[in-house]
Amino acid sequence: MSGVRTALAGRLYAAATGAEARAYGLRERRVDVGDATLAVLEGGPADAPAAVLLHGYSADRVVWVRFARHLLRDHRVVVPELAGHGASGFTTGAGYSAAAQADRVAVLMDRLGIDAAHVAGNSMGGFVAATLALSHPERVRSLLLSDAVGVSSPEPSEAELLIRDGRNPFLLDHAGDFPAFYAMTMARPPFLPGFLRSAIAADHVARREQLAEIFADFHGVGTLDDRLGEVVAPTLVMWGEEDRLVHPSTATTWAAGIAGARSVRYPGLGHMPMLEAPGRVAADYRAFLAEVGAGR
Repeated sequence: MSGVRTALAGRLYAAATGAEARAYGLRERRVDVGDATLAVLEGGPADAPAAVLLHGYSADRVVWVRFARHLLRDHRVVVPELAGHGASGFTTGAGYSAAAQADRVAVLMDRLGIDAAHVAGNSMGGFVAATLALSHPERVRSLLLSDAVGVSSPEPSEAELLIRDGRNPFLLDHAGDFPAFYAMTMARPPFLPGFLRSAIAADHVARREQLAEIFADFHGVGTLDDRLGEVVAPTLVMWGEEDRLVHPSTATTWAAGIAGARSVRYPGLGHMPMLEAPGRVAADYRAFLAEVGAGR
């Protein structure tokens, strides 16, 4: 795909995803958190219990949009793009560890006037969410960990084996490498036209060095195995059984380490259940919130 066509496809992708978010009632804003300005989607009643949804490494806020629509009736939903990702932008040397990102989320909540929230995170976002629950326990009313990194895995995933072999599947040298990586991210990906997938592939290639720095900052850094017993927030651990990026056995580490944690597994789904089956996954999350008390 030529540079002009790639740029056009990128703009079309941003326009389409932005229009979908607005159609659901999510509005865009930018929030200064000190060392970064985060692009944020926000919606729902301003006085309702807040839910903060955190995306994973190399992803963006779009992965939560179809899930978020199911919460908007009775939650104030906040979906930030973490520093280094998407429209929030990247600054080399800014620091992209889970701890640094968790501190930024806490500042974001301050800026938005949110004392405490139900915090959900997928993949790296789960690592950030759990770190926030440990560093700022009073800010986290409940915790949703979806296919989360940040603890040891009893069995290595396909991606982890590649990383150990020096072939990080997230770091693409050529757009032609993207289809194999994309297939690893989900077992049931939503429809996306080929030219838009090509634009995403080109973006991954262009951001290779940025993604490498982010990965080095968070992967295996500040892991939480020895601190899970300190998590006091009610916790739901959910996992796609076909996850090729973070092995499903990792769910056992999280659930066994956090007192009272509940678990749900999804046969036929991969690394991003909230994007692959948003209605079903949101229903399970709403049931969890009702059980722990959504207004806490």
